[in-house]
Amino acid sequence: MLAEVLTCGYSYHAQPFFIDQRDGLVNYLFRLQTEGSCQAYVDGKMTTLKPGDLLLYKPGDAYALSIKEHVNELGQNVIASADYYVVAAGLWLDEWWGRNRKQQCVRINPDEKLISLWRHIILEKRRFKEDNRELLQLLFQALCLSIDQAIKDTALPQGRSFTALRMKAFIEENAVSPFKVQDVARHAGLSVSRAVHLFKECYGKTMIEYTMELRLLTAIERMKYSFMTLEQIAETSGFGSYTYFHRVFRERYGMSPSDYRRQAAMSGSGLMPGAPSP
Repeated sequence: MLAEVLTCGYSYHAQPFFIDQRDGLVNYLFRLQTEGSCQAYVDGKMTTLKPGDLLLYKPGDAYALSIKEHVNELGQNVIASADYYVVAAGLWLDEWWGRNRKQQCVRINPDEKLISLWRHIILEKRRFKEDNRELLQLLFQALCLSIDQAIKDTALPQGRSFTALRMKAFIEENAVSPFKVQDVARHAGLSVSRAVHLFKECYGKTMIEYTMELRLLTAIERMKYSFMTLEQIAETSGFGSYTYFHRVFRERYGMSPSDYRRQAAMSGSGLMPGAPSP
């Protein structure tokens, strides 16, 4: 097999979790932190991961993952960590890995195209059909190449763009928690008016609009891939109440959250992962 996906999925942890494989991994492991915070064994020491941190491990690398209570940037004690992961092997993957030096942990900007590709791999892996192996292999190869591109595209910018990126990263990390525009501006060392103007100039949308997009995407993720109730999803995705979540969701997508979840389940895209993060 040129590239074989052995296991993959999306995990959300709201309870402490620990895994220790410092005796060395058997296969390749990719893990993308999408929410919250955790610690992983990177280059010989436990390192704090935040949203956008991508782990890349080859066979034989030491690995450990620890999720426990931590204080977020808003001063709140939380246990929350979400990620996409894939474990794979194959000759194509050996060749891809050898093309350039891979860092065990690298910060990327995980855009919707890369996340959608990862989701597609998860769904295809769950089908358990012989005739989709080639598609699964090609999707995984596309993910590897997309990771290469994401690493290149997220090379640290300078000046105003770097400041805007800091604000964007703050919003992404704290989207499911209550925060104010003042908190974002303070994080970037700017006045509120300057922060608002710079963010809109760089990203074409306001901080509030971007925060709402992230909260809706988080809610959709949990409707598809978790057993949480809609009330729990509303609360943990940053909406505070189901009533507000219902109104915002219907305005954006033209249907209620319950209708969306029902349609997702009927189409097969709402299957629950039920597996912990590797």
